[in-house]
Amino acid sequence: MMVVYTMSEIAKRIGNRIRNYRTARGLSQERLAELAGCHPTYVGQIERGEKNATLESVERIASALGVSLSGLFEGIGARDEESDDVALECYELLLSKPRPEQERLRAILFSIDEYKTL
Repeated sequence: MMVVYTMSEIAKRIGNRIRNYRTARGLSQERLAELAGCHPTYVGQIERGEKNATLESVERIASALGVSLSGLFEGIGARDEESDDVALECYELLLSKPRPEQERLRAILFSIDEYKTL
């Protein structure tokens, strides 16, 4: 069964994804706002899913984060009800971590997967 997100759910997911990329890059909301040409309050509202950002604003934020628009929206939208939840949650968790921690978590996951096949 396919599930389609409402606009407020999409705004929350995109906002969360923006926050994850921002924190992984060690940027404050103020610095991201400066790089994207937005007001810091607006960035905070977008991250919390309180504002539906314009496509222009999302593009400027993505560019400031060094992320493509397709990367920012990857996995967000219509989906299978149960198949994507766990994978998407893991993806979001990894995005929220700095690169060295992402690599450690990946190594742990691969070790666990290898161990279960022994």
